[in-house]
Amino acid sequence: MRVARYHGRRDVRIESIPTPEPGPGECLIEVEWCGICGTDLHEYLAGPLGIPTQDRPDPLTGGTMPVTIGHEVCGRIKTAPPGSNLQEGQPVMVDPHVPCRKCLSCNSGYDHLCDKLAFIGNSGRSCGGGLAEFVAVNAEHVHPLPANVSLDFAALIEPLVVGYHATQQAGVNLEGKSILILGAGPIGMALISNLRACRVKQILVSEPTAKRSLTVKDLVERIIDPRSEDVGDVCRQLTHDKGVDIVFDCAGVQVAMDAGLDALAFKGTYVNIAQWERPFGVNFRPFFLKEINIVSCCCYNDKDFHEVLELVRNEDKLHGYEQMVTKRIALEDLISSGLEELINHKDDHIKILVSPKLKAAK
Repeated sequence: MRVARYHGRRDVRIESIPTPEPGPGECLIEVEWCGICGTDLHEYLAGPLGIPTQDRPDPLTGGTMPVTIGHEVCGRIKTAPPGSNLQEGQPVMVDPHVPCRKCLSCNSGYDHLCDKLAFIGNSGRSCGGGLAEFVAVNAEHVHPLPANVSLDFAALIEPLVVGYHATQQAGVNLEGKSILILGAGPIGMALISNLRACRVKQILVSEPTAKRSLTVKDLVERIIDPRSEDVGDVCRQLTHDKGVDIVFDCAGVQVAMDAGLDALAFKGTYVNIAQWERPFGVNFRPFFLKEINIVSCCCYNDKDFHEVLELVRNEDKLHGYEQMVTKRIALEDLISSGLEELINHKDDHIKILVSPKLKAAK
């Protein structure tokens, strides 16, 4: 089968390898779509970071490079293990996080904080990823899609789960709250859909790029351009001088964090979802004088995945996430029209989806 394999920094190759043979309890899934995640891009630009190397094997799978990448994956069942609730041809979504199920975190209900957490598409061996024609996945990580969810958009469920976990991490009832999102990328958009389901009072988004702002403008109350507007001042104007109740940081840059802390109300909550590339500093004055609560948000757990599937099954709950898709490409075009496109024209895109079934561009 054709796959995209990671060999190192800026070295992803489209190769032919044997189609995986499903092991005990595993399904073979014919891939329909796989999203390019920010994690994939970070590995391509600066890795190997989380991807295991020969001298640093994955602690759970023992896998090493080269790795078939891609973890935002959906497709159809090709074969299913006996006794599972899965059938040939059934459309499914993959939950790519693979905990050990043995450590303290796993046994405490926090499987996403597992000491040896692996990811399909990142950790090697049987955890080969979705940028391929087929992927073998343990049946417990495979979820039948609700009838109202098209495979054309099902790969977006994974970032929706990331956004959902962030709303849970806020630790408060979000109904009636004023929200500021820093960054209108894939997770920012996933958050918007989730927050609408929570019946928040208003969603404000700080986003400097015109194309991303245009994509989300009809889904939120106000887009703030941090290059020409003072984010804190605009938030206070729109909240009767109070400031926003919660900030969700999807940007991961210091200047955005400073603006977010300034925009928060007294006793406000700052939720970081972003993957920072360098250490961040907390401006002490607003942190201290407002008694701000700063919360970390890491991935998602089993419970989050099941609950988001219920939300997408209810057609009245999650809206607008389909607008996240800005481009669809063939597997053979992953490097030039996917990874390099996101590097050179990042502001033009939110989510690029890849399919092994599309014909390569000429």
